Amino acid sequence: MATCPNGHPSGADDYCDVCGTQMSGGGVAASLTVQPPTQVAAAPAGGEPCPVCQAPRAGQFCEVCGHDFNAPAETQGHSDLHTPGPGPGVPPSPPTRWEAIAGADRAYFNEIIAEGGPDAAAMAFPPYCPERSFAMAGRHVRIGRHRSSGGNDPEIDLSGPPQDPGVSHLHAVLLLRDDGGWDLVDPGSANGTRVNGKALKVNVPVPVKPGDRIHVGAWTVITIRENMP
Repeated sequence: MATCPNGHPSGADDYCDVCGTQMSGGGVAASLTVQPPTQVAAAPAGGEPCPVCQAPRAGQFCEVCGHDFNAPAETQGHSDLHTPGPGPGVPPSPPTRWEAIAGADRAYFNEIIAEGGPDAAAMAFPPYCPERSFAMAGRHVRIGRHRSSGGNDPEIDLSGPPQDPGVSHLHAVLLLRDDGGWDLVDPGSANGTRVNGKALKVNVPVPVKPGDRIHVGAWTVITIRENMP
């Protein structure tokens, strides 16, 4: 297994399966300036490995498989990211009550290109990008891209076409709160995440509500919507 310039284990030898960085030299994702790339420190030798894929821990979520280190032991495992059961005293999540609408934002793209970067001139806004709807169900809803090397796909899979080159494989995670609301956390994406124009700090949950706009990558916008029963 190869190791990317940021220290992530990758099953692909072209772009890192975790952060999207080109394996040799600076890639498009690494050159974007959504915010200065935040490096997540690798766990020290002998530190806690992920019980699912054995990758070193760098935060609450495994950067390779998305495992939640803080989840109760009885709900650990890959399957709990898709069909989790509520913990003791936690009400079940309302089925498909919330949804995430992903699309392209030309104004945001123009802002990113204006900030510069070695590959800014080569970036292009997609001529056609239909909106896609994703149900926000379960305790965790991951935002990212499909991994060519396999593994569970994120619940909000932003793989193309068209594909935003600035979106990491595990870019951000939506977390269901006990009160039925949602928090958003960036576990250390290569190019950062913004909510309503404000950059998120790594591993610091931020509440999101209907109408909020989440920007990731070079042009992707995700709008939170609540469907009333």
